Amino acid sequence: MDNLSTEDIVKKYGFRFSKSLGQNFLTNTSVLQDIISGAEINKKDVVIEIGPGIGTLTRELLKAAKMVIAIEIDNDLIPILKEELKMFDNFQLIHEDVLKVDFFNITNGTDSVKIVANLPYYLTTPVITKLLNKHYNFKTFTVMIQKEVGERIAAKPNCKEYGALSVLVQYYCDVEVIGKVKPSSFIPRPKVDSIVIKLIKLHIPRVRVKDEKLFFKVVRCAFNMRRKTLRNAVKVLNISPKNMEEAFKESGIDPKRRGETLSLQEFGRLSDCIYEIC
Repeated sequence: MDNLSTEDIVKKYGFRFSKSLGQNFLTNTSVLQDIISGAEINKKDVVIEIGPGIGTLTRELLKAAKMVIAIEIDNDLIPILKEELKMFDNFQLIHEDVLKVDFFNITNGTDSVKIVANLPYYLTTPVITKLLNKHYNFKTFTVMIQKEVGERIAAKPNCKEYGALSVLVQYYCDVEVIGKVKPSSFIPRPKVDSIVIKLIKLHIPRVRVKDEKLFFKVVRCAFNMRRKTLRNAVKVLNISPKNMEEAFKESGIDPKRRGETLSLQEFGRLSDCIYEIC
């Protein structure tokens, strides 16, 4: 594989891309290096790569990391990865759906875990939600995703991109944009631009709340009905109007506001007041 391009490997094995799996393989070598550099991989790191494809990025990760554990669901890619990366003794391949993998088991308690991925649109939110809600122990998650989703993740209050995913990620992580990637950097070419972002896991969540489940429940209510006022959006919590009004008053948040205007800290204050009063 040293002298073969991504296109060459695809032709060598007669690989056919799966639309259902959202497969687009990176061909731009400068973007590969940007990902390695941005992820700050070193010889102390165990890297979990989600969706290695034919192993183009995997090879570079193997050169830089202590170990790479690649998770791939496509049956047709397993023999290609095994053959093309057989010379590396720091490579482990898991043939599984990433949404079913227990990350605690595969890392064996390693302290320095970094995750790298090129995710199709349909997997982005489920994978990120799983990694954060399950409280997996990783340092960074460097991921290439659809540009619009990346903008949602990094969005701040008072814009249309800001939503429940923004709050979830920013509650647990700092977000760093590494760079944008044009469709011409892939085969086959996707119809949209991509972006590489890095999520840097915080030692403690950005906001201290009394009940994390309630916090995220309030956030979901606010954005599930984002055009409604907070007073109307939180009715699904089945809290008495009197208690809810008291919570708004104690938190100092106007119930006529919409969820997209609230910062993480304001969502935290409101959920804490609901917790105390109810």
